[in-house]
Amino acid sequence: MSLFVTGTDTGVGKTFTVRQILRLLNLVGRRSAGMKPICCGDRDDAALLLAAGADGLTIEQINPLWYTTPVAPFTAAQIEKREFNLEPILSAFAVLQQSVEHVFVEGVGGWLAPIAPNFYVRDLAMQLQLPVLLVAQNRLGCLNHTLLTLESIEKSGLQCVAVVLNDPPGHNEIATATNRDVLKQLCHVPILMNIEEKATFFPADWVTLPGLERCPTLST
Repeated sequence: MSLFVTGTDTGVGKTFTVRQILRLLNLVGRRSAGMKPICCGDRDDAALLLAAGADGLTIEQINPLWYTTPVAPFTAAQIEKREFNLEPILSAFAVLQQSVEHVFVEGVGGWLAPIAPNFYVRDLAMQLQLPVLLVAQNRLGCLNHTLLTLESIEKSGLQCVAVVLNDPPGHNEIATATNRDVLKQLCHVPILMNIEEKATFFPADWVTLPGLERCPTLST
């Protein structure tokens, strides 16, 4: 199974979510990898995914394109005078698919973050032809951002398999407490809560995702 993991924005918990999935898959003996095709600024997210995934992989496989400028890829490419090349990303993804059972491809920024002229994170997901896991931070504004992104995913012709709500630390407000129930009424995809950092089983509703059906859950 491979999934494309996108977010409603930058900093909403995409890397955290992928790391928790990889950690739990490793606990049940599934070889898996997180891929961060494009990094801008540092390579910290890619390094975290590399550490959480299967042994024997390299940072270049996890992150084939690295801009050192901490801005959107489109802007970084202009500043660094580099032309975007999709081929290394497609090649690295193909190698990972042959090396592990599960690949989780984490986009950069949000769904419409620009990568190159007329090429967005959305278009990268379309090139890979992967189902999409959408991550949102559970806070005020989450409903609008989630619904807009979900609509765009579906208009692109891709399937959104679920929305993951990450609770920001220290937030205890009415929106945080009600967003999941509201989204369940408004969306036709599963609305999942984030996996706890020390969890040793997938929450039961997570095993509705493609490829996770046979994973142990807290109820087993």
